[in-house]
Amino acid sequence: MAMPQSPVVPDHFHKTDFSELSGWIEDDQLGALNAFLRFCGHSSSDILSGALGYGPSSVANLCKTAQALPIRTAADARRFLESRFTPYRVESSGFVTGYFEPEVPASRTRTDHFATPLHRKPAGLEAVSADNKPKDWPDDLSHGRRQSNTLVKMPDRAAIMDGAIDHEQLELVWLADPIDAYFIHVQGSARLRLTDGSVMRVGYAGKSGHPYTGIGRLLVKRGEGTPEDFTMSGLRTWLSANPHQRDSLFKENRSYIFFREVHETTPKQGPVGAAGLPLVPGRSLAVDHEQLPYGALIFVNAGFESPETGTKSFARLMVADDTGSAIKGPARGDIFVGSGAQAGEIAGDIRHKAAFTILVPNEPAPGRETVTD
Repeated sequence: MAMPQSPVVPDHFHKTDFSELSGWIEDDQLGALNAFLRFCGHSSSDILSGALGYGPSSVANLCKTAQALPIRTAADARRFLESRFTPYRVESSGFVTGYFEPEVPASRTRTDHFATPLHRKPAGLEAVSADNKPKDWPDDLSHGRRQSNTLVKMPDRAAIMDGAIDHEQLELVWLADPIDAYFIHVQGSARLRLTDGSVMRVGYAGKSGHPYTGIGRLLVKRGEGTPEDFTMSGLRTWLSANPHQRDSLFKENRSYIFFREVHETTPKQGPVGAAGLPLVPGRSLAVDHEQLPYGALIFVNAGFESPETGTKSFARLMVADDTGSAIKGPARGDIFVGSGAQAGEIAGDIRHKAAFTILVPNEPAPGRETVTD
């Protein structure tokens, strides 16, 4: 039997101690552990990269141990985590934002009122990798479309808004407000209240592959306001007040998102994240998947008020189970807040510096297949 490998920890991760984590004792680790245990037996466990010790076998090992123990309280969960993980502080400057699942009116058919589409994924769309990347392919173009066994560039947002794929009839659903549609692109999912009274959930299915550009940042550069002015609610206000500039501004963000109708979750569950699991409000964290593996436990400290407790600083153990075009770097995260308008108000105000601490699974004892108590 091969000897278990020690997790490879990057140089910019510095070993620390749980006693050094401000807010660690006050957090409800049971909630975080339950969010982590969603990965147990998950059919998409192959997404676990093995980075930082979060591979399918190590996660399965941790799941077996946790499920065999009487873990009923936050204190029980905290003891389990402290005995089986080692915290490493990410020394890079951290930053967090918030995101949510919008709920907006929609129609399955186009009408005069519902005239802005969300599109299905085009046939042949695929991610670009070292194995399929054509010669001279732009480094900043992450996706392409396979046509006649050749990978070609997708049209960007401006071209799609101007009708570049209209002939393919990829419209999944129609919205009344172009601003709602744009923010659903940013969030990656939505609950839609259809004209027949039913609810439809849509989620991320793919993207054009062009780089993401934050339009709020563009407005700041142009002197339209400060970063504090362009929270999500502030940006919505500006777009509503400047309809003649709205579409041209949208087009400057070349990234375009495609959607699918989601059937895997119940109305009470969160939307499905990139890891293939329903997101957990307040525990799910979107990360840069090239930097951090799905399933990773990450303790986040940030300087905004915790929505649930009202404490002045946010200090919470979270689980990496989603990603986003704007999330780049080892200490960049997007906190999933929940669904609906109230969650949107909370999410829109989260733009704060943060400290990230990654819990790295301890190396199993040599010769043992599973960890036991």
